[in-house]
Amino acid sequence: MTTESKGHMMNRKLLTLIAVGTLLSFGHTADHAIRDDLRWPSPALIGLVIVSLVLYSAIGTGLYLSAKGTVGPRFWTIFAVAGLLVGWAAHFSPFTEQPPAYILRAYNYALAGWVALGVLVALMLVMGVAGVYAAYLWRCEVQRSHRDLRSANKAL
Repeated sequence: MTTESKGHMMNRKLLTLIAVGTLLSFGHTADHAIRDDLRWPSPALIGLVIVSLVLYSAIGTGLYLSAKGTVGPRFWTIFAVAGLLVGWAAHFSPFTEQPPAYILRAYNYALAGWVALGVLVALMLVMGVAGVYAAYLWRCEVQRSHRDLRSANKAL
């Protein structure tokens, strides 16, 4: 259930959810690049590049720090919740400029719009599952820590 790297363990299920979420995020980023008809130079393209660099750098850094044992499920819980909030605000809130209907209409072929929307919905679902699972792992860590502390206190 865990992968071991240099003495530190990372949960395989969480790692799989992160990997799947990252792949779906790449797909959603490609969707933005395709449907927004971005041309160089444009503020929208520069914004997409900056957001993508920050996002994928954060994922890479989080994976690296997880492998070293520096961060754990708490980091991924917060990251997933933040991703869900951004995704909701960008595509599902009543104030968004790009709701699902916009994504469907942005393509000349209906199937392409449905694929793009499917990728977005799958990304949101995977982030939700990853966030809940990471929170569960975080809670298990806290309980284990409290149990170890109680055991240490009893030994004194």
